[in-house]
Order: sequence, then structure tokens, then C-alpha cells
Amino acid sequence: MFQVAHAQNTDWESALDDCLRELAPNPQARLGFVYVTDIVALHLSDVLKALKDETGIDQWVGSAGLGICAMGHEYFDVSAIAVMTADIPEEAFDIMPTIDAVDLLEYDNEPVNDNYLGGPPLVLLHADCTNSEVLDIIDDIANESGGYLIGGLTTCATPKHHIANEVTGGGVSGIIFNPKIQVTTALSQGCRPIGEVHEITECSENFVIGLDGRGVIEVFQEDIGDVLARDLQKVAGYIHVALPVVGSDTGDYIVRNLIGVDTDEGVLAIAAPVEHGDHLMFVSRDVNAAEQDLAKMVAGLKHRSGNSIKGGLYISCVARGPHMFGEDNAEMQIVQSVLGDVPVIGMYANGEISNNRLYSYTGVLTLFT
Repeated sequence: MFQVAHAQNTDWESALDDCLRELAPNPQARLGFVYVTDIVALHLSDVLKALKDETGIDQWVGSAGLGICAMGHEYFDVSAIAVMTADIPEEAFDIMPTIDAVDLLEYDNEPVNDNYLGGPPLVLLHADCTNSEVLDIIDDIANESGGYLIGGLTTCATPKHHIANEVTGGGVSGIIFNPKIQVTTALSQGCRPIGEVHEITECSENFVIGLDGRGVIEVFQEDIGDVLARDLQKVAGYIHVALPVVGSDTGDYIVRNLIGVDTDEGVLAIAAPVEHGDHLMFVSRDVNAAEQDLAKMVAGLKHRSGNSIKGGLYISCVARGPHMFGEDNAEMQIVQSVLGDVPVIGMYANGEISNNRLYSYTGVLTLFT
């Protein structure tokens, strides 16, 4: 019901030809997913036309990514394409054209999410992070659709690098699935907590001044340990801030970058606005913890899905892949080692969308069952 093909080559035409040769016939398929590396983005119109002509599938959704992945493979800085065809009835989904401003968000065309007797729909989004309104648009889509959002923030030198039945860009595009399309989805963190959860007792916008009634620098140095505390230059890119998700019964948290540490002024700057009474903790990038969490997440998702997994989508952070796991293909090989030969494709993004929230340093796997 789901078929995958993926390839890299010296140029996009050769990679596309390799994909088309590898792609198994799927005459019942009515929907296609396609992800390409940013090198291929300039030729996305030609790629889409060839896919439509050769497969007979008219409905396509996808994007260029900073990297792409498929079936145990990861592709960065090469001409590569990943394609998945899916036997999903056309009446079970609506492809969303680009929305590039909040006031353009309308649902006048009676999409498949009008009747939710079967639960909330799944919404896959590709969001161009060069658009200053993109987070507001995502929030509005979540509110208007009532759906469960997954996807990622995209960035590319080519402005039009999304596919929503046509090559588009500059905003948010994607696809909304009828609740009758059964899926399971989960998220794997790439950073582990260090220290305890703290209450913000003094702050201004994205500047944290006090935690638990104490100075933030004192608490920060205490949590990260003596070695790092003696040389705070070493925390860059390694230590981050995490904001616990309110009401989560799984200890979920959203990682945000630590922008700066001013010991003279006693201030931490983080990449998120905070308010008095909010909570935060410090986290570190940890390869071993990330590997274990990913394998555990995929195994749990596989167990929840039973024996009827048809295919999957994987959206991971560009800071993961070889930048976190080291060896080529290591992240996707963990996914495949647990799932087996389940058709899976996806991309590496500038931020990952899961359960209507924007994450960082995570991997989000969604399985069709």
C-alpha cells in the first residue's frame, strides 16, 4: 500500500531516474510524498512533473530540506530525492495550498475535517521559517482545523521549495487527513535534563534573572557542575534550556537555545519569552541518551501500532543526524533496526512540529496503520 524509493547521484536528473526505476508499481496509490535536498530545490518543478507523469499520481505533498532521509539512509549536501507513494483514498485528504499570512487562513472549501466523529484529523505542515508570521499561522491552523499537527520548519536558498500539488513557498503548506486515516505518532528528545525543574522568580521578556528566589547564574552554575561553571565558554551549543510542557503526564519539555550568559549583570538570555512563575530546567546534548530515547520511542510506537504498519514519516532536527549521532545514517539505522523494512521517508528541519507545539533537537515519527 506504501512504496518508497530514494537515491543520490551526481545531479538531480540522475537521482530522479534512479528513484523512478526503484519505485515499485503502485496502481492503487492516490497520494505521493516527496522530499529533496536543498541542492535539488531549484529543479523542484521538473521533479514534480516527472513524478506525476511517470506514476500517474496527481496529488503530491513535500518539501526541500536541509537534509532528507529514507529507509535507513540520510542525505546531506548531495543531490538526493526520496519518494513515497500511498494507497490513501482521495476523499480522505485535502492538500492545503500555501498560507502566507494569518488573515488569509480560510476554510470555505469544506475540507475533510468538517466532521470529526472519528476524532481529530492529522495535519502535516511544511512551514517556511523566513515568513515572520509562520508561528502565528501554525497556531491558527491548529485552532481552525482542530487537528493534531506534525511537520517541520523549512529553510532554503530557493524561495519556492514546498510541494502542495504544485511548487509553492513563502508560508505554510501541507495536507490534512480525515480522522478515518489511522496513525500513531511520537517524539524523541535529543537533550537530557540536568538538575531540577526551577521556577522563574524574576525575568523580562527572554531574559531570566532569578530562579527559585536565587540569582539565575548561581543556580545555573550549580546545575551544570564545577567543570563547566569554571569556563562558561564551553556551554555554547552543549547546554540548553528546556521549558516543561504544562499538563504533560510524560515529563515532556520543549528545548530552546541558550543565547547568552552575562555573569556581570546576572542574566541568562534564552530563545523564548518567559513570564514570572514559569518553569524551566537545564538540559545537555547527549548522544547516548538520544540513541536510547530514539530506540525506546520507535519500539513504543511500533507496539502501539500493532502488526498493521503501512508506512511512516520522520521529521528530525538538522542538529541531529550526523551532527549528533556521528556516523553516516546512524539515526535512520536506529529507526529501521526497530521498525524493520517499513516504508519511511522524511526530512531534517529547522524546528519540529508535534502535537501543535514547536520543538528543537527532536525526532518526530508518524506511522500510518
